[in-house]
Amino acid sequence: MKKIVKFSKFFPIAVVLSAVLILAGVVSLFVRGVNFGLDFKPGMMEEIRIAPTVIEVTYNGSATVSLETSSAGLHVVVSGVGAENKTVALPYAENKTSSDFAAKLNAIEGVNAKVLSNVDLTDGGLFVNSSDSTVLGTNPYRLFAVDENAIVSADEVRAALKNFSDVDVKSLGVGSDVSYQIRMGVSGDENSKNVQARVSDALVSAFGADKVSVIKSDFIGAQFSKSLISSSIILVIATLLLIFIYATIRFHWDFALASVIAIVHDTLIMISFISWSQMEFCTTTLAALLTIIGYSINATVVILDRVRNDLKVVETKNFKDVLDSALSATLSRSIITTVTTLFAVLALYFFTTGTIHDFALALTVGLISGCYSSIFISSAFIALVRKNYKFDDMPARTYVSRFQPEAQV
Repeated sequence: MKKIVKFSKFFPIAVVLSAVLILAGVVSLFVRGVNFGLDFKPGMMEEIRIAPTVIEVTYNGSATVSLETSSAGLHVVVSGVGAENKTVALPYAENKTSSDFAAKLNAIEGVNAKVLSNVDLTDGGLFVNSSDSTVLGTNPYRLFAVDENAIVSADEVRAALKNFSDVDVKSLGVGSDVSYQIRMGVSGDENSKNVQARVSDALVSAFGADKVSVIKSDFIGAQFSKSLISSSIILVIATLLLIFIYATIRFHWDFALASVIAIVHDTLIMISFISWSQMEFCTTTLAALLTIIGYSINATVVILDRVRNDLKVVETKNFKDVLDSALSATLSRSIITTVTTLFAVLALYFFTTGTIHDFALALTVGLISGCYSSIFISSAFIALVRKNYKFDDMPARTYVSRFQPEAQV
């Protein structure tokens, strides 16, 4: 017979310890606040590509000529009073190099295309600066193309923006299709256009004016950031409510409330840690929070299932003895599950950087808290509610049901 550990003796100590930690976290929230990441702050989001200009296009004429790019090639639209309205398609399938495109552009009256670099465009790849007007004029309109021998890395883009305090750079795509997403927080007294100009100046200074192409640029307002925060809170509350309904149907209201209390405990512990450490709270951290909620309820349900089973088979008149029996039977399962999961999470923590590193750190805290709360916090609440629980006078073992199998240890 397995040794029964008297976990119930430690319930008061565990409750006091958790209360102290959570209270300290609440104080930290008011004093230090939460270090919200760019996902929850107003700011600018820009996608750029670092590539050389291969063709410069100008137009000297009375018509209106605009140039449009697509995945299939270029389209030149000629319109205006006295002009022959037409659209000239220049597909990649028929124009293999930048010189081919320049020759076709020069064939259009008034258009002058100058080749700066002759590159292979068999697989496409011409793109423009989204901030430039598509209408051609006397100022050169630049067409960019990736040079596979001069692809820069995300670290080089970060280095170019090192003087900005609140900036995040991520690479999108691979090889010749790589682009970079720049996210930057904007305070209330800053003009978003000024921030965009400063970022552009920094990139131009690092890579040259003829190599920086802004693919798209968006601005996130303060109102959107606030709505994202409120939506995240509603998401967590809705998750807790659904878990409570599920646990009530499967067990009993006090078991269900105990499981929710354990989850709320883990959430508060993680938020307290995030506030203490000033870890950046972003959508990745929110994902870690929801992951721990799922992990914690799974661990708690296994214990509650064993408690329900032991109510039928453990011969005792003291409900705490039932809890001690169930917790002792599932202890090895709780420890093994937590430790093996921690191996994978700690590997992420030690061998990654950035948001994944923070994600792993938050998961580490949540895993330990989840194991602890499943054993002590939820059980302490059930022990309190059922301290006057009345057992049947009939022999307990006659109530074993084949529809309530013993929980797996």
